[in-house]
Amino acid sequence: MGNRLSADRLADGDDPAAVARDVARSFARISGAPLVILVCIAMAEMDRYPDPRRREAEHLMAIQSTAMAMQNLLLAAHALGLGAAIMCAPLFCQDTVAETLALPAGWEPQALVTVGFPADGGKPPVRHALADCVWSPPDERD
Repeated sequence: MGNRLSADRLADGDDPAAVARDVARSFARISGAPLVILVCIAMAEMDRYPDPRRREAEHLMAIQSTAMAMQNLLLAAHALGLGAAIMCAPLFCQDTVAETLALPAGWEPQALVTVGFPADGGKPPVRHALADCVWSPPDERD
């Protein structure tokens, strides 16, 4: 994944030193975690439709389900006093990840979840006002 990240970033014209730092930081996050969970989707058990619109919707539902499962992993880790973080790097090189790990055919890597004991208390959560996060339709009487 580091080679792919480096090649992509250098092709974008990014500073080679910054790219090297980014690759090293990503490698350290993954290799330094006591547990790394690779989260994948597989469409084998999903509904099959003849038209592209519904096939794409079914694929999107699988992605959404995977995201919800990852959120539950984060919540479970937190409840156990563990730290966890999602890294979506596999999305940028799904073929490399699948080949390297010899994943079953049809498995699509989505993200890594790193899990371990937190080094510190982390950043305090940011709470936004509800009005800043919720959209309400305009009053129809106006």
